[in-house]
Amino acid sequence: QKSRDAKRVADIKQIQTALELYYNDNNGYPLQADVESGNELSINGVVYMNAIPSAPTPADGECTGTQNSYSYTQISSGASYTISYCLGAATGEVSSGVNEATPAGISAGN
Repeated sequence: QKSRDAKRVADIKQIQTALELYYNDNNGYPLQADVESGNELSINGVVYMNAIPSAPTPADGECTGTQNSYSYTQISSGASYTISYCLGAATGEVSSGVNEATPAGISAGN
């Protein structure tokens, strides 16, 4: 469980880095359909992430199978985003349960 949760946090941080690079080049965050597990995040021949990762399985702790995914949502026509994901146990400074990543960082979610 600890290694799966550590991978979840690492994945989210990598996705955030790719999103920030994308934002810096394109003055906005990508559409929701462009940030789905398995998709390459790219535009105009520039690749920001070869493949958006999928959450490791199985779900851990109080997380359900449905919550055990990375769910990206573009906000305000590309001005911001959220990524929700679930951790089975506290990992570093990230609490267990559903969490949310935004351009401002990672915080406890819903």
